[in-house]
Amino acid sequence: MPSSSPLPLPLSLSLTLYLCLMKFQVGDQVVVKHSDEEAEVVDIINDKMVMVDVRGVKFPAYIDQLDFPYFKRFAKQLKEEAVQKTKPKQYIDDVPREKKTVTDKTETGIWLTFIPVMTTDDFGDEVVDELKIHLVNRTAHAYRFEYSLDYVRGSGFEFSNQILPYQDFYIHDIPFENVNDSPAFHVVFSLTPADKQKMLSFETVLKLRPKSVFSKIQEIRKHGQATFSYRLLETYPDKLEEEQMELTSLSKAGYKVYPANQARQHLEPSKYELDLHIEKLSPDPDALGNFEKLSLQLQTLEKYLDLAVAHHQPSMIVIHGLGTGKLRDEIHEILRLRKDINSFINRYHPAYGYGATEVFFQY
Repeated sequence: MPSSSPLPLPLSLSLTLYLCLMKFQVGDQVVVKHSDEEAEVVDIINDKMVMVDVRGVKFPAYIDQLDFPYFKRFAKQLKEEAVQKTKPKQYIDDVPREKKTVTDKTETGIWLTFIPVMTTDDFGDEVVDELKIHLVNRTAHAYRFEYSLDYVRGSGFEFSNQILPYQDFYIHDIPFENVNDSPAFHVVFSLTPADKQKMLSFETVLKLRPKSVFSKIQEIRKHGQATFSYRLLETYPDKLEEEQMELTSLSKAGYKVYPANQARQHLEPSKYELDLHIEKLSPDPDALGNFEKLSLQLQTLEKYLDLAVAHHQPSMIVIHGLGTGKLRDEIHEILRLRKDINSFINRYHPAYGYGATEVFFQY
């Protein structure tokens, strides 16, 4: 009577092929092919991608870019056994001190890297659920950094820490839908330790536009990549001689000189909502003529536009009311001439009607 046991696999079908046909499960130990690093599967994203953990850093990876580590470990074990057989016995006094080999590392700067986390919707299509944000240092220097995330409608997140040479630093996640609110990533870098020949600090802002992000995601999908990045800093700038002389002369003259990354702490706060009604600006508006009132309103506008830029405020609402439209027109003329204004719009708002203009800054 024929046996009911399953037929053995053909000898030509290697164990590697058999293992690759299996699906990865949470907890599986795998090897990332392109970097030869071992990782652990911590989540199943879909039938093409899984979330893996490499030394505490989690990122999505395509299944065809992963392999099981058994053959790698087996080959390593065989190699070690062969070395042990041929290696002469050494005593502890004969063993030289270990010297770390320095690999050739190319400096490309500091990058902000985004990892799209995919999910499957009700129709079976892959959609991006959130973005994981990492700060990537590809330089030989350590930096102190102050990170903040702002949206058009207000602040989102602030964080400060230190990043070491050639290290990656996980910062946080943001829901993918927040990209529609035009996020602005502001980072202030300073060298650790400080260098007298270098600037005290370096500030940079990355503003993401939804269209740009969607294009980046389509591009990495096309090329089978898992991340997209933007460079924040290529080379930390030197301090200009003129700046060194000016700071020295100011200090000798008795002025207090603050580091650039602390300058905003000593400025008057900016306003997200600026009300230019004359009764808000003057204790006795009836004592002012029409020209004096308009001049005071426009001077106040210029002041708080400058403060908003100094504080890297992403947007501002300027309340001017309806009236004859003279104040609104003057405000719009000023906004058109300023290079730090990205756009402005006078549209209906539930709180102000048509009596306010929303201003968006660019850095």
